Amino acid sequence: MADAGTVHLTEQSFDEALVANQSLMMVDFWAEWCGPCRAIAPVLEELARASGGRVTLAKVNVDENPGLAARYGIRSIPTILFVKDGKVADQVIGAVPKAQLQKKLDALA
Repeated sequence: MADAGTVHLTEQSFDEALVANQSLMMVDFWAEWCGPCRAIAPVLEELARASGGRVTLAKVNVDENPGLAARYGIRSIPTILFVKDGKVADQVIGAVPKAQLQKKLDALA
């Protein structure tokens, strides 16, 4: 269940979205079958909503977009890339606490 502030990216739309996006972007690499991915999803949505538009949440389903996962060296999910100015500025691997994600966002925003 994604809300309106969440962008679903594919191999076709990914590069364009990174260039077009002016805010900080959290790119969540996930899959339907991944329990930790489902656990962290509401936390990511909440952080994006609470940012007041400064942070965009993008989701990439690794089963549907294996090329993107390979390009960014995603070996375990969930992996969240923090993208700023079209470049990966930081990343988090695994379902980490909300405070840890917030700290990364504060450092980058």
